[in-house]
Amino acid sequence: MAPTLINEICSTCLGLITTAPISVLLLSVVVSAVGCYVLAYIILAAVSPVPRKPFAEEKTYRTITKDGSVTEPHPLPCWQDTFEEERRRLKIASPDGLKPEPAELFMSVVVPAYNEESRLAGMLEEAVTFLEHAYGNKANDKARSSHANGKPVDLQAQRKQKPRPIDPFVSKEKGWEILIVSDGSTDRTEEIAFSFAREHQLSAHPKAHAGPWSSDTTPREGVRIPPGSIRVIKLAKNRGKGGAVVHGMRHVRGKYVVFADADGASKFDDLSKLVAACQEIEDSEGRGVAVGSRAHMVGSEAVVKRSKLRNFLMHSFHFILWLLTPPKTAMIKDTQCGFKLFSRTALPYIVPYMHLEGWIFDVEMLMLAEFARIPVAEVPVGWREVSGSKLNVLWDSIGMAYGLLVLRGSWMMGVYQRK
Repeated sequence: MAPTLINEICSTCLGLITTAPISVLLLSVVVSAVGCYVLAYIILAAVSPVPRKPFAEEKTYRTITKDGSVTEPHPLPCWQDTFEEERRRLKIASPDGLKPEPAELFMSVVVPAYNEESRLAGMLEEAVTFLEHAYGNKANDKARSSHANGKPVDLQAQRKQKPRPIDPFVSKEKGWEILIVSDGSTDRTEEIAFSFAREHQLSAHPKAHAGPWSSDTTPREGVRIPPGSIRVIKLAKNRGKGGAVVHGMRHVRGKYVVFADADGASKFDDLSKLVAACQEIEDSEGRGVAVGSRAHMVGSEAVVKRSKLRNFLMHSFHFILWLLTPPKTAMIKDTQCGFKLFSRTALPYIVPYMHLEGWIFDVEMLMLAEFARIPVAEVPVGWREVSGSKLNVLWDSIGMAYGLLVLRGSWMMGVYQRK
C-alpha cells in the first residue's frame, strides 16, 4: 500500500514539473537556492564562535621590580585600541594605509600558558638566553668581541662582498619582552614565572633551568635579564590557546611578535630563521608572516614513534585543511606548529578579526593573512616531543575538523567579515 502511494505522489509531482512553464521552474530553483543559503547562514550564525570581550583586570600586567618584588597590576599598552580610535577619527573602514603606533623594542614573545608550572621554567630559560644574546645586552658584547683580537676591518673589501643573510646577533635593533598569558591557570604557573624573572634579574649567577633543548654542554648558569622584561597577564577565565595568544598580541610593543608554546617543543634559537625569512618577504608596507614548520620531520623518528591513530588523524586533518582553506593557506604544509612570527604592521589585518580561540586558531590567522595579501613564509624549525600535552588526540581532532568547517563556512557566507 505504502509503495503504491509513494509512486502515485511521485508521478503527480513529475507531471506538474513537466507541464509547468519554464519561468515557474526557474523561479522555484532560485527560491530554493536562496532558502538553502538563508538556512545555512542562520545555522552558521548560531554555531559560529564569538570571542568574549576582555575583562578590565585582564588588560593589566604584573612584573618584577628592581628590588625583586611583584608589582601591582599596571595597565597594558594596547596598539589595537589606539589603532581603532584613529580609524574612527579618520572614518576609515579598512586598515589599509594606517599603521599601528611605533614599536618600542625589537621582539615581543607571547607565551600562552595554562597550568604550565612543570614546563614553563625550562622554556623561559632557552628563550631568554637567545633573546638576551640576540637582542639584549649580550648582543652588544658579542658584536664588540667579534672585532677584537683581529686585523682591522677592511670596509672597502666588505662593500664588494655579496650581502649576507640577516644575522640577529649583529642586529642594530635591540630590546625584547616576554608576555606570559596565564589562561585561567589554577596551579603555580604565575608564581613560577615571577620566581624565574626575579632570579634572573637579581642574581649575579642565576641558575639555569633545563629545557627540552638542553644538553650536557648547556651552560649551568643562566643569563641576567633587564628588569620588567617578563610580564605576566592573568586571564580570569580560561579562553583557550587561541584566545590567550590573541589577547597577548593586542598588547605587544615589539617590531616583531612571535608566539611560542610554553612547553618549549620548538627550538627557540630558530627564531633567527623566522626573522630572516619574514624580513626577506615583507611587502612595501613592511607586512610579513613567518611560520615555523615541522613538515621536514615527516618520516623522522619523532613522527614514526607516534601512535598509528595520531598519524592517521594528522594526515586526515591535513587533507580536510587542503579541501577547505583558500589556495595559499592550503599550500602551507604545517599550520599547527606553535611558533609563528608576525611583523607589527601585519597585526591590524589579522588580530582584530580573529574569532576562534581553540586549537584551530592558527588556520584563521593564516586565512586572514591571505585575505589581506600578506606574504607568508614557511620555515623549517627544530621540534621535539615534550610530555605533558593537554591535547586529546581523538576528541580534539574531531573538534578541530568541526571548527575548520564552521570557520570556512562563516567566512565564505559572510557570517564573519573584515569590518
